[in-house]
Amino acid sequence: MKAKRIGFTTSFPVEVLYAAGHIPIDLNNIFVNQDADKHIYKAEIKGFPRTICSWIKGNYNVAITAKLDEVVGIVQGDCSNGNSLLEMIHEEAIPVYRFSFPPEKQYAALDAEIAKLEEHYQVSRADTHKIKQRLDEIRKKLVVLDEWTWKERLVTGKENHIWLVNASDFNGDPDRYEEELDSFMQMAAKRDPLPAKLRLAYLGVPPIYKNIYDAIAELGGDVIFNEVQRQFAMPTLLTDIVQQYLVYTYPYSVFDRLEDIQPELQRRCIDAVISYTQSFCHLQIDNLLLKKYIDLPFLNLEGDQPEDLDSRTQLRLESFFEVHA
Repeated sequence: MKAKRIGFTTSFPVEVLYAAGHIPIDLNNIFVNQDADKHIYKAEIKGFPRTICSWIKGNYNVAITAKLDEVVGIVQGDCSNGNSLLEMIHEEAIPVYRFSFPPEKQYAALDAEIAKLEEHYQVSRADTHKIKQRLDEIRKKLVVLDEWTWKERLVTGKENHIWLVNASDFNGDPDRYEEELDSFMQMAAKRDPLPAKLRLAYLGVPPIYKNIYDAIAELGGDVIFNEVQRQFAMPTLLTDIVQQYLVYTYPYSVFDRLEDIQPELQRRCIDAVISYTQSFCHLQIDNLLLKKYIDLPFLNLEGDQPEDLDSRTQLRLESFFEVHA
């Protein structure tokens, strides 16, 4: 059977697609790395409103231009516009499949949802677990890379972000991803530890700003905890795939996220927090609770377009460092 190119809108049990012999493609990674402005422009020409999240517009245009055979949309546990996005993609004669992270966060409910996904792609749970074991070999290396970021200080926050965020789909080729990861870690192992800087946590979805990590470094800080990117890499490495995606915090409540965030802030000796939210996103409301329950200097940054930091955001970042660095 010919391998299909299957796009998806956020991290979900990608093991099932690999077990079926297909090529998973995270639409977000293509959007932000390949002509992001062009993708947004073309979606708006199609009629997408200005006041819709840029990731939705970008994902739409990627989906209809990336020569995909199907798109898996996460319609519960991600963007509130997920269903409408899939309707627009389906209108372009691209098959779509809807996957949900059950909000009740119960084993039986998520087990049933993964079983439906396996039935759709004609694989067994044994097939899925076999692939999970393979991907977990790579994820173990990412756990080490993450430790090198906050403990040994051999990896920058930007490098951490890039490797962890791409663990959502392993760039469609786990073997090649692992080879490149091995090469990077061999190089990083020879570095001198990075100089002491303000130890920052980055909370929230990966940034749409192109230069945010560079700007933080120039101001004297380094991100040693990338919350959601780390979750994409499935750092808990549980044997059972259902349990694995139950402890994956991103699709669930802000309080589930806090159960992961607060111990990491303490373990990594975080000095201050930067919490990123996307314009027009429902997660902006969750940010109110993050700020309430995190007792550290806290800066919320909001991004809209795929661009360098605008002057206002740059100024807010500089003022934050003047006070807390």
